[in-house]
Amino acid sequence: MAPLTKPSQAELDRRRTIGINLETVTNVSATEFPGNYPGEDLAWDIDEFRNSLTVKFHKNEQFDASFSLIGVDASIANAFRRIMISEIPTVAIETVYIDNNTSVIQDEVLAHRLGLIPFRGGKDGLRNFIKFWKRPAPDADPSEFPTSFDYNTLKLDLRIECTRKPNPPAGETDPTKLYNHAHVYAKDIVFSPEGRQIEYFSGEDAITPVNPDILVAKLRPGQVIDLEMHMHKGIGADHAKYSPVCTASYRLLPLITITKPIVGADATKFAKCFPEGVIGLEKVTKKMAEQDKAYAPHVGETRATVVDPMRDTVSRECLRHPEFQGKVKLGRRKDHFIYSVESSGQWDSDELFLESVRMLKIKCQKLEKQVKNMIR
Repeated sequence: MAPLTKPSQAELDRRRTIGINLETVTNVSATEFPGNYPGEDLAWDIDEFRNSLTVKFHKNEQFDASFSLIGVDASIANAFRRIMISEIPTVAIETVYIDNNTSVIQDEVLAHRLGLIPFRGGKDGLRNFIKFWKRPAPDADPSEFPTSFDYNTLKLDLRIECTRKPNPPAGETDPTKLYNHAHVYAKDIVFSPEGRQIEYFSGEDAITPVNPDILVAKLRPGQVIDLEMHMHKGIGADHAKYSPVCTASYRLLPLITITKPIVGADATKFAKCFPEGVIGLEKVTKKMAEQDKAYAPHVGETRATVVDPMRDTVSRECLRHPEFQGKVKLGRRKDHFIYSVESSGQWDSDELFLESVRMLKIKCQKLEKQVKNMIR
């Protein structure tokens, strides 16, 4: 049997690159499996995987994060994305008990608007103290033992009435200056702790809207909104209001390779084919010409150089111009995923990725246990 060989770095880079051509996309199939390349052992190895796996944050703010996940298969990257969208639990308004609503908004529309308002509170209380609420059966007797307790239900109140302000300025037409509570905002919703909830949701940890200025309704004198809301824990797979993210997406790292010199007016035109910041312009020096003989005739001219390919949107605009034919190659790296995660407020953006990793680990442990039981 012939000895196993290892491919060169150039060959590995070729395999990892998706070719972006004028009208086609090439090299999209996965080839990293045993037996695909003769003489190579592509069996999965944990040490090799550990050495190639990289997580690099480009932006890490409370509600917005961008990071690269390098060295995993697309199925794993997509699993993290799907878990962030639909399986990380949050709390949201589930039931609205309307005692009085004389606004122009119908009861069901008002309840729907309230349900989509994102809330935040003490992390320990939301993640550990509050449990999932079990909905009563359709034929359950209302007089039976209730299913709402302090550990699975959060109570909110909204009681507001629009009245006229005394002595408004003559000729004033702004409703906010003519009336009290002309606009009803999310900040008008009041949290009413029950039982042990005061231990977890008080002070800065109290249940409050993520954005207090979300407009709920507009009222005029004599109109009233009087209602009570119950919040429960759920996941995005049940309803979008439980999703902890506004957006969670990823894209592959764009690759731009300049194979022949692009100089002078062509360099300026080439830079305009990409978003700002992707291509830079610099003068060709004697040192550059010594390092790359192709630039020897162009000393003193302006050349195009790749500055930040991550900003590229892969529009292929440069491939449409004949003067750039054979001078540039576009591609995308198969195992470099650039995530963009925007939190809705209950979780910090970077925590969402860590939680998705933890949940995927739990799923794998359950699957391992089931496979072992099946073998027995």
